[in-house]
Amino acid sequence: MSPLQTPAHEDHGIFVVDTGFPAACSDAAYLVVEQGRAAFVDTGTHTAVPRLLQALAQRGLTPDCVDWVILTHVHLDHAGGAGLLMQSLPKAQLVVHPRGKRHMIDPTQLLAGVRAVYGEEVTARDYGTLLPVPAERIVDVVDGRVVRLAERRLQLFDTPGHARHHLCVWDEVSRGWFTGDTLGVAYPEFHSTQGHYGLPTTSPAQFDPPALKASVHRMLGFEPAYAYLTHFGVIDRVADQARMVLAQIDRMVELAHRFERTPDRTAVLGVALTQLYAAEARAAGVTLDNAAIEARLALDTLLNVQGLEVWLDSRKVGA
Repeated sequence: MSPLQTPAHEDHGIFVVDTGFPAACSDAAYLVVEQGRAAFVDTGTHTAVPRLLQALAQRGLTPDCVDWVILTHVHLDHAGGAGLLMQSLPKAQLVVHPRGKRHMIDPTQLLAGVRAVYGEEVTARDYGTLLPVPAERIVDVVDGRVVRLAERRLQLFDTPGHARHHLCVWDEVSRGWFTGDTLGVAYPEFHSTQGHYGLPTTSPAQFDPPALKASVHRMLGFEPAYAYLTHFGVIDRVADQARMVLAQIDRMVELAHRFERTPDRTAVLGVALTQLYAAEARAAGVTLDNAAIEARLALDTLLNVQGLEVWLDSRKVGA
């Protein structure tokens, strides 16, 4: 088995593909195989496409076996490779939230937004050129829609909160959710004999605390056995992950309010989140020291600060 492809549930035909972005065990796409037919859930960035095609080949499948490419949302760590991948999959259709459809047809605005945040050099290095997907290859999604992979039902649900263009995928066979970013992150380093540590992701620019909490509660109503996290991998203690995410949403919002009018808000909020995550991780049994926890979550912390600040400022505009 290639290190790029880790079996998640062989019996359920679900495989993790490590996209390698921005490092190993940070960002996953999923390959679902049923009766010789295949679907991808999320794609990673453009550099992940060879890994996705390799994962197919390792299962004895060819590109024309892929029926669906399902995007949980159009943030580029989830969808940046969609256009390039679709060029290699002659029979596949792209499934995306209606709010994200226009960005797949014409990714110009999406890429401009990334450049505004990261700059030209980083955008070119990490995300490359986004390729459009022809409109006729994109499937319109409504809440509750089912797509079939052979006889397997994959049901799509609107799950806002992280982004307004977010959907999650319920797999009846495994009784598992492909969660995108709705159920947060839980990296392999944060698993221990006691369980694991997970945290929300509030990256810009559409964080909505009540909507995110409602989406998490909705997912829990299915009594899932598994969650397939983009960041990163399979967890079977789904209720534990949800509990941690829900509690920390409230705590992060509280911290954002506390420091809302602080002159150096960005820095102070970053320190506060770093301390929160270290304390919660240690309480969950993570054995890494605080410096290692901080380093592993540095990018997540930065993005969470940015998302909280956008949320704070948008509330002022709407007041």
